[in-house]
Amino acid sequence: MSSGGGGGGGVKRDSDGKARAPNAPSGRFHDMFAHFRDELDEHHDRRERIVKASRDVTAQSKKIIFTLQRVKTLNQDFSSSTEKDVSSRMAEITKLLQSVAPDLQSVNRHRYAWPLRCLEELVEALSMAHYLRHQRLITPSEAQAAVPADIALTPHDYMYGIFDLFGELMRFATVQRAAVLPRASAVAAAAAGGGSDDAKRPILRDMQELGCAFEMLPHVPSKEYRSKMEVMRQSVRKVEALGYGLVVRGSERPQGWVPDMKDEAPGRVSPV
Repeated sequence: MSSGGGGGGGVKRDSDGKARAPNAPSGRFHDMFAHFRDELDEHHDRRERIVKASRDVTAQSKKIIFTLQRVKTLNQDFSSSTEKDVSSRMAEITKLLQSVAPDLQSVNRHRYAWPLRCLEELVEALSMAHYLRHQRLITPSEAQAAVPADIALTPHDYMYGIFDLFGELMRFATVQRAAVLPRASAVAAAAAGGGSDDAKRPILRDMQELGCAFEMLPHVPSKEYRSKMEVMRQSVRKVEALGYGLVVRGSERPQGWVPDMKDEAPGRVSPV
């Protein structure tokens, strides 16, 4: 078997597919384009590693969210089984992100922003856990500190992760409907002049206040941003409709009744 000359292996061929002479001189741009080839090979290999890790981190983050949706209370520590499940999945996320952290330093962090969309899902999981524990929004610095690798969160990662949090809060409110409205004991305490404001704060109020904050942001000319905003509004409206049904119509229904919102159109409020 014949082999090509130079440092590369295999037979060197011309544009017609014919084997070149072993000692054929290289063009003056050969070394430059060989360097470009190596850079592109490194880029594609790096991107493939990031895509694979991102896919697995997304899957683990979703499983954390599924676990958190089984939590029944706010402002309390998680049960031992929930904490164990979340910790084990975060450990797997740590290994995945640390494996690609060297590929995401300096300018590469922005170069591979799109393949690394898993960070939005991770922020969503982190913010959901933070809200259930403390009933407040995780800050950008707290989210960055919770990322288990030397990978910088961008404003895009944080913002879009919080956008997705609205949908999870809507699901939580639908299942744990007692969190939608102030507790009767808290309302009575407030009427008597006692109790803290946080003690009677329902999840609906949190979603409305956070939604108002997003509405005040400058307009972003992006189709994805507009779509996220509309989904956020729908989530808030659905929880508002749930609260409306529980207060206005709940007294007419059997104990434990929950409004059926699956047929509710966005922005539509059911008549009394």
